[in-house]
Order: sequence, then structure tokens, then C-alpha cells
Amino acid sequence: MKPGIDPKVDCVFKSILGKEENKNLLIHFLNAVLEPEPGKRIREVVLENPFNEKDFIGDKLSVVDVKALDEKGNHYQIEIQMAIHPAITSRVLFTWSTIYQSQMKEGDFFGKLRPVISVWLVNGNLFPEESDCHLSFHVQDSAHCLVLTDHLQIHILQLPKWKTEKSAGTEKDRWLYLFREGKNVDTENLPEILNTKEMRQVMKVMQGFSENQRNYLLYQSRLEAMYEYNTWQHEMETSRKRAEQAEKEKRQAEKEKRRAEKEKRRAEEKLRQMEALLRKKGIEIPK
Repeated sequence: MKPGIDPKVDCVFKSILGKEENKNLLIHFLNAVLEPEPGKRIREVVLENPFNEKDFIGDKLSVVDVKALDEKGNHYQIEIQMAIHPAITSRVLFTWSTIYQSQMKEGDFFGKLRPVISVWLVNGNLFPEESDCHLSFHVQDSAHCLVLTDHLQIHILQLPKWKTEKSAGTEKDRWLYLFREGKNVDTENLPEILNTKEMRQVMKVMQGFSENQRNYLLYQSRLEAMYEYNTWQHEMETSRKRAEQAEKEKRQAEKEKRRAEKEKRRAEEKLRQMEALLRKKGIEIPK
């Protein structure tokens, strides 16, 4: 396999989890991350937006996610986020709400609504103050721990927070290892944590992007698009910080100017008072 095939690159990511022939990997991934109770494991899913390479051609900034429906009618959205930006939490909630409200059609009733579970793999620390890799968000009253509904579930997996040396070797660990370190894996000599039936299947998918010229060119074009996007993001962030610094310096200069003017007025007022006092004492002030 050509070195450096990164499973986080959108076309590879969606090929692993969003292809009909790899539905078993999606089911395995969801059960590994969500860790449902015995008897509640996901057994079947229907892909609502299966992998199509046309989705990746010509639209460099398309949003690529995996949407699926399980046998109980629950909806799933899985997305990879390569870079942290200020609006990411708003986007997470917006995409969740879009899927939730899209369940309702004319003539439907609210009882038809089913849970929407979003899983975001983030290649950065969205919550740097938290040491845990997996953060699970629900709707509940914080004072009384009352759950309003189980219809909203958002799982954030902060890949940099996962520590290899602390790995317990769970199925979730395998997937986190794959997305964090898979780019550097030697497929001919798999580490023990990836030497399972599902992970070997993932390696074959990645190998397809390495050995098939068409797929490899698609991978390279998406990688280039990602670099271009990240460059623009970096430039925008740099420009924003410069503008904030310039504004800060401007406010500081204006503050210093106001302070200088205040000191000047105070000195002039003191001078006038001294002149008035001298005149009162009959002392002439030279012009």
C-alpha cells in the first residue's frame, strides 16, 4: 500500500463507513462507539446517502457525512471534522436539527419522530479543558438530572485526546486508533489492536485507494482540496487575529490620548487656579 493513505480524508472515510458492501463496518463502528446495552445492539442499517465518487468530484468544499437508519427507525449521522473552527458547535447542532425536522412530512404527527444520533470524529481538541476523548451530549436538566428526551444524542470523539498507552483494547479503541494512526499503519504487519476481521476489511478499503489509480487520484485531489481549505482557514484566522490586535492597539492609543487630554485639562485648570490665587493676593502675572 502506498504510504500515507489517511482514513480521515473524506472520500476514504465515507468509503469505509458509507458503502453498501461495507455496511457491516458501519454497524460495528456504531455499536463500538455507542456501546448499547445487551439486547439493544444495532443489527441492520439502511444507508441514506451511500458512497458515490461523483460527490467528491468538482465540489471541493462539499460536506461529506454518512447518514443511516437502523431497524428501529433511529437516525444516525457520522462525520469527520479535520479542523476546529469557531462555528463548529453551531454546525453540529444545525446538522442534527436538519435531520430531525426532515422526518416530518405534511400530515405527520410528532409521535412519528425518532431519535437522531450524531457522531463527530474531530481531529482537534474542541474541548481542550476536558481530558476524555469521548464526550456525550444529551438534553437534560442539570440541577435534577432529568432527561427531557433521548431523541438528541451528540457524540464528540476528540482524536488527539485518545492515548495509545492507555488503550484498553475495546472495539471503540480499535476505531480510534485507526482514525488517529491509520495513515502510518503497515498493512503487511498490522499492530495487534488492528488485527481483527473488521480492521483487516478496513485495510482493504484503504488499499483500494492506494493501488487503484482512479481512486488514488481522487484521494490526492481531496487531500489537495483539504490543504487548500486549511490554508484559507489559516489565512482567515491570521487576518482575524491581526485585525483584533490592530483594534486593540487602536483602543489603547485612544485610551492613552484621552488620558493625556485629561491630564492636560487638569494641568490647565490647576494653572488657572494658581493664577486666580496670585491675582487675589495682588501679584501680577507676567504675560
